[in-house]
Amino acid sequence: MGFISFVKEEIEIIRERDPAIHSTLEVFLYPSFKVMMHYRVAHSLYESGHYFLARWISQRGVRKTGIEIHPGAKIGKGLFIDHGNGVIIGETAVIGDNVTLYQGVTLGGTGKEQGKRHPTIGDNVMISAGAKILGSFTIGENSKIGAGSVVLSPVPPNSTVVGVPGRVVRRDNHKLPQETMDQVHLPDPVKEDIANLQQANSELINRVLELEAQIKKMKRKDA
Repeated sequence: MGFISFVKEEIEIIRERDPAIHSTLEVFLYPSFKVMMHYRVAHSLYESGHYFLARWISQRGVRKTGIEIHPGAKIGKGLFIDHGNGVIIGETAVIGDNVTLYQGVTLGGTGKEQGKRHPTIGDNVMISAGAKILGSFTIGENSKIGAGSVVLSPVPPNSTVVGVPGRVVRRDNHKLPQETMDQVHLPDPVKEDIANLQQANSELINRVLELEAQIKKMKRKDA
């Protein structure tokens, strides 16, 4: 893809996914747009073996946007970083097409691996604000990672993950359209567990009361 075509694609992506934008000119002010321009140049240099120049351009992008993308990372089409301050994407991270990241997301390593150290993100994945994906594993396509989650193990496709450490709380058999990929309507596993415990406790209390009534009845008969 030529540079002009890439610029046009980035403009379309941002206009499509950010309801706050009112004109095409605004796109040129967006951190997501700026950092992707830097990344594409830096990645090309990195692939050609010009590592110092690649990192120099990459670091210029960091200073301008607050988003750090290592030039070695592999990113597909349609990445959108919304309010991206604090986003970090590691060297061996792989990101598929039509992925959305929010502020504070980290695609990092654990510090113990060699070679492939960072996660692989499938197509159509949404990773909410503050989520940390740490390690060399795959987040399956069409999945949603809840805000503040810390994911340390693979996630199957079409899943919703929340919590620390992150756990799968919902799996669907259909693709998640972009318009449903919000950060609000996610399951609350703690609330669900408490509700289940309350129900179980209520059933146990009722059973104990029934047994006590039966014992009293038996005692009256014996008397």
